[in-house]
Amino acid sequence: MRIKLFIQDDCPRCPAAKHAVSEFDAVEVYDVGEMDGLAEASFHSILSTPTILVVDSAGNEVGGWRGVIPEPSELRHLLAQ
Repeated sequence: MRIKLFIQDDCPRCPAAKHAVSEFDAVEVYDVGEMDGLAEASFHSILSTPTILVVDSAGNEVGGWRGVIPEPSELRHLLAQ
């Protein structure tokens, strides 16, 4: 399981989202203001930041939060499955 975090420079909640995932090892950060980040966001149909997705080893989304920041316990719960 991995966490994908989608952010952008002018997002007021993105620093808090970065903090929420900071305790986890398997985090990939995508800046939607850059071409690679925008491409990945498009692939996942992401329209708002911050967005946090939890994906399995095959890349399938098993949970996500769009425009909101989950509690770390919620992330831990999904990652433990």
